[in-house]
Amino acid sequence: MGQAAERWQVGDQVAALVAGGGYAEYCVAPAPQCLPIPDGLDLEEAASLPETFFTVWTNVFDRGALKSGERFLVHGGSSGIGTTAIQMAKAWGAEVFTTAGSAEKCRACTELGADRAINYREEDFVEAIKEATGGAGVDVILDMVGGDYIAKNLALLAPDGRLCFIAFLQGSKAEVNFLPVLVKRLTIGGSTLRPRPVAFKAAIARNLEEKVWPLIGEGRIKPVIHQAFPLAEAAEAHSLMESSAHIGKIVLVP
Repeated sequence: MGQAAERWQVGDQVAALVAGGGYAEYCVAPAPQCLPIPDGLDLEEAASLPETFFTVWTNVFDRGALKSGERFLVHGGSSGIGTTAIQMAKAWGAEVFTTAGSAEKCRACTELGADRAINYREEDFVEAIKEATGGAGVDVILDMVGGDYIAKNLALLAPDGRLCFIAFLQGSKAEVNFLPVLVKRLTIGGSTLRPRPVAFKAAIARNLEEKVWPLIGEGRIKPVIHQAFPLAEAAEAHSLMESSAHIGKIVLVP
């Protein structure tokens, strides 16, 4: 324990967001970025929480300002980010849409609370969501795909909609008509957590503990773990992640 770590005591079980060094038996974390383990969860489940929950909170609720009654779309709904965003948005009273790459993944998304999961290999998600919303579109989009999804996202956003980028798996460059940004008064933003200061991450931690951790304790939001690997098999864990065959988080354990 550091001298300034007043809240915690040696022996406390916590989950923490770290900026690196997590692939280890021992890891140092800033005290303000630590969170108590939610009621009913074991260490393995708790380890799956921080990275995705911090990311979803700051992008969907802080930057995206998602409100109850709004429509929300997250791409990659079966990923760690996706399974978290679906559950959190649904708990906030949003109508939730998502995209995924197979029927199995779409079923998993609807079981977690998505109102409509679109298999992007078989359907045009823009047309599917416009049909489902009577042409209204969605209010907030969380995108980690980029590429040709950028223009499609702009087409799907409702007036005063918000688009939040957290990655560009299909590339960060695209030819885009920005006229809808003016006509519909859209807000486009993005963020990455790693370089942000401890104080910023601490504020997210306090919001999660106050507003989300009780929902996990009540079972309304749950960690989704596809598979756990021993630390010595980290390469195999990465192979699974790169295959995109997983649903939810992949965890390394001592």
